Amino acid sequence: MPGLYFEEFTEGQEFEHAIRRTVTETDNLLFTTMTHNPAALHLDAEYCKDTEFGQILVNSLFTLSLVVGISVNETTLGTTVANLGFGAVRFPKPVFIGDTLTVRSVVKALKASKSRPGQGIVTFEHSASNQHGDVVIVAERAALMLGRPTP
Repeated sequence: MPGLYFEEFTEGQEFEHAIRRTVTETDNLLFTTMTHNPAALHLDAEYCKDTEFGQILVNSLFTLSLVVGISVNETTLGTTVANLGFGAVRFPKPVFIGDTLTVRSVVKALKASKSRPGQGIVTFEHSASNQHGDVVIVAERAALMLGRPTP
């Protein structure tokens, strides 16, 4: 498994994720319609021409999902028991169709589980920047992680 076990994380550990991803119109359209979000800001190019942005905005929850997904391979693939929740999530700049996102994760906290011996909670701060270097999302996520198997 490429994911890390609870004991392999350290506070302050940083991951610059290898996968970069260009957001497509199809990504945004499918996510927005599958989640029954009717907002014209995500779907209607003509409507968006007259907004302050002048173009379609990518659905922010798609951005959140994409950023967490990109982080999985190098951090939690196969070693996550469960996502326990998200803390603060901020979107300081909008994401537009065609933006390429680069994702970074930092381990903010570690806590051994009291109710699940051999497992622990890792709190990550995930962030992504667009091709211009603008931070477009910062999100805190807590994950219950498997501990290293005992021989």
